[in-house]
Amino acid sequence: MSNNSEVDMKDVELNEVEQEKQPMTEGEAGNSYAISPVSEKNGIVKVKIPDEESKFTGLSKEELMKVAGTPGWVKVRWALLILFWLGWLGMLAGAIAIIIQAPRCKPLPEMNWWNYGPLYQIGDVNSFTKSSDLKGLAEKVQAMDELKVKGLIIGPIHVSSADEPEELKLTEISKEAGNLIQFQELIKAAHKRGISVVLDLTPNYKGKEPWFADAVSTVVKLEPALVHWLGEGVDGFLFYGVEKVSTAALSLWEDVEVLIHNQTESVEKKKVLIGVTEQSSPDDIIAVLNKTGVDLLLTGALRNTSALDVARTVDRLYSTYGQTRLAWNIGGRVAGHLASLVGIVKVKLSYLLLLTLPGTPVFNYGDEIGLQDEVTKNPTMVWEDSQDNLTESKMDEKTTFRKFFKTLSEKRSKERSLQHGEYLPLFSSPSAMAYVRSWDQNERYIIAINWHSEENVTLHLKHAEIPEHATVVFSTSDDKRADEVLNLAQLKLKPEQGIMLKFPYTP
Repeated sequence: MSNNSEVDMKDVELNEVEQEKQPMTEGEAGNSYAISPVSEKNGIVKVKIPDEESKFTGLSKEELMKVAGTPGWVKVRWALLILFWLGWLGMLAGAIAIIIQAPRCKPLPEMNWWNYGPLYQIGDVNSFTKSSDLKGLAEKVQAMDELKVKGLIIGPIHVSSADEPEELKLTEISKEAGNLIQFQELIKAAHKRGISVVLDLTPNYKGKEPWFADAVSTVVKLEPALVHWLGEGVDGFLFYGVEKVSTAALSLWEDVEVLIHNQTESVEKKKVLIGVTEQSSPDDIIAVLNKTGVDLLLTGALRNTSALDVARTVDRLYSTYGQTRLAWNIGGRVAGHLASLVGIVKVKLSYLLLLTLPGTPVFNYGDEIGLQDEVTKNPTMVWEDSQDNLTESKMDEKTTFRKFFKTLSEKRSKERSLQHGEYLPLFSSPSAMAYVRSWDQNERYIIAINWHSEENVTLHLKHAEIPEHATVVFSTSDDKRADEVLNLAQLKLKPEQGIMLKFPYTP
């Protein structure tokens, strides 16, 4: 046998001396290793084992190039290249087809910060907090944030005596309300949580007429005061009786508008100008809006009216202005609290209406817990940790109101259909109304309310924009459970009941 065919062997040392010196048995002799007896020395046995098999090295470069140049491999490569590009072009064409056929998203409407959630009016600082000053108000900002409030309307807090214009000091904070440092801390705390601060700067808020007898001289004092408070970081102003002052001093009032609205050139967000009027008819509201140029107008449109009147007012104002200039309120600093105006059993109905109409909802402090007016229209606010002499059932009632308000407000802050969706009336009668809020490809919502205190109502809701059935989201009473599916053609509501339903967008 030649040297190339011989098996190369290795030496292995075995240290188990005693075992190696034992005679090899017949079974051991069958081992594949060859043991050389002459290699034994001092208990060490040298054993030769074969090397590992040689590893496969593949083709050399010359061999690989020779194979790659064969006609068969050339055809395979061309076929794979063509398949790759065909697949890539197919995917590109598919993506283009999907983009063309898919419905395009509707552009969002131009909105301002006050269009994204409710405003919360605190007319009397002393009644709102335990400390009875602006410092205590700053400590309650977190509670406002939990309600998804987008703005606080504070005051008036400036120095003023009833019907005495010479005592008016628009840039000074009254001692009863607090001081400038506390106000600055309030601004800082609110802005930290994304909550804007609007100042009620109605001059004669303690007197009979909000602008004194001589409105012209009052407006003259207003301009430097606006500059002062804008410098302190306020995000807007509210005035009662705007239709009266704009009539008495139209040119001066126009200067006020310009001063407030032109602030957008130097700040990130627009400053808001809010007016308050006792007008309630749609025509009168439109006239005041056009005359005063305010961004939002609080009115008496939703007070002591039938559901049919409410539906007509909403439809008229929405068709005229859209929703960005609409504001909805029932109570207020002068009008009083929601629960006292509508009755405690209709408080949840009012939440449902105000937080789902197209526009900005505005609430008076304590409306979220059903706070009622007592001797004055500035009752003391009730907090969960307060020691007020309330029965357990009364505290549970206020907790229930707050929970419902918070849940509904959170829903409004998340859903585009409720934030800026289109408004479609479905049904209206003297005691009941129903409407749809919808936006583009988002989930749609139906709101149905029965204001009658004794009679059930069946709403036959049929429209090309709505399906036959919808799912319950919220109900003001326990007989309608969340996720329950209802037939819209036979939608039954109990007395003083309101529900919100949802249905998906379908192309």
